[in-house]
Amino acid sequence: MLPSPSMMTLIRKILGFFILTFDRLFTPAPTVTRAPEAQAKLDQKLSTWTLYHLHACPFCVKVRRQMKRLAIEIPLKEINADPSHHAELMKGGKLDQVPCLRYTDETGAEKWMYESSDINAFLAGL
Repeated sequence: MLPSPSMMTLIRKILGFFILTFDRLFTPAPTVTRAPEAQAKLDQKLSTWTLYHLHACPFCVKVRRQMKRLAIEIPLKEINADPSHHAELMKGGKLDQVPCLRYTDETGAEKWMYESSDINAFLAGL
């Protein structure tokens, strides 16, 4: 027998609480140091990118922690906080899944990347 929808909501809220508490208590320190000019150039490039996420999603937390380790900031859009963020994700990425990184490649083409491990590996290569 499957748990009721209200029970699943309660379970998700409890797990989300523990995930976010762990993330706050054990926030990773940046492991990458860049020259100020290089950091400014990277910040400029990443300012046009977007990470679509859910605040308490463990896979989204995994990507946000990688961003902290790599000392990079990408604008975040919480898809449940604003319906327009979810609409953007569905229109551009076509999948109702987070995390999703919207970025521009070296040719200027807009790309949508899913899967936390793929996103983390991509970010590590910047």
